[in-house]
Amino acid sequence: MVLFLIHVIFLEYMVNKLDIDESKVLEMNTKLYREYGTSMAGLRALGYDFDHDDYHSFVHGRLPYEYLKPDPVLRSLLHSLPIRKVIFSNANEAHVAEVLHRLGLEDCFDDVICFESLNPTNQTDNPSAPNGSVIGYDNNGELPESPIVCKPFENAFQQAFKMAKINPHKTLFFDDSIRNIQTSKLTGLTTVLVGSSQRKTGVDYALESIHNIREALPELWESVSKKLDVGFSQKIAIETPAEA
Repeated sequence: MVLFLIHVIFLEYMVNKLDIDESKVLEMNTKLYREYGTSMAGLRALGYDFDHDDYHSFVHGRLPYEYLKPDPVLRSLLHSLPIRKVIFSNANEAHVAEVLHRLGLEDCFDDVICFESLNPTNQTDNPSAPNGSVIGYDNNGELPESPIVCKPFENAFQQAFKMAKINPHKTLFFDDSIRNIQTSKLTGLTTVLVGSSQRKTGVDYALESIHNIREALPELWESVSKKLDVGFSQKIAIETPAEA
């Protein structure tokens, strides 16, 4: 439901804020998301300039956060693991904070890497943005590069590792996006796909629900309680996306 609302709100943003032809936004948004991981990154790649804070306020500020309820089961699971836990999200800081607050997980994570972490500057440098552009390739057959740093691209993961001082070879990465999972696997992370029990290329573990983490990865708890080396360092970091 929430993902559908974000999609609808983003289409409104394209029409109302960027003056893109309403007849083009659906197809354009689908291509942007497929090629760039986020529609926002795709729009910036095409030359559209807009205030990042205004974008996040328009899109995330209208989400029905009241539907998110405290998750005491997940809270208990996270607190039972005395290892670093880092959020890595494409969303802005305010959205991440609101989601954590609604879920009752504010004190469960040690660090947050979000949109502002990877994109600290907020400037518009090309006021003559194209109107109703479609995605095209350059003469080398490549897509134009986006100034936005975000998942699922490897440079976003590498920057996040440096900021959070994470060793990817001693880190579990949880995400519900197969694209994010497959890129993260290339960086050396151990991957956990959430929302599906089917393991695909690049997936080390697959969980129908994040609540199944203890059943799927009992060695995490065993390594803490028994202080045994079972393949993961006791200083392992758990990265997890914050989505709504």
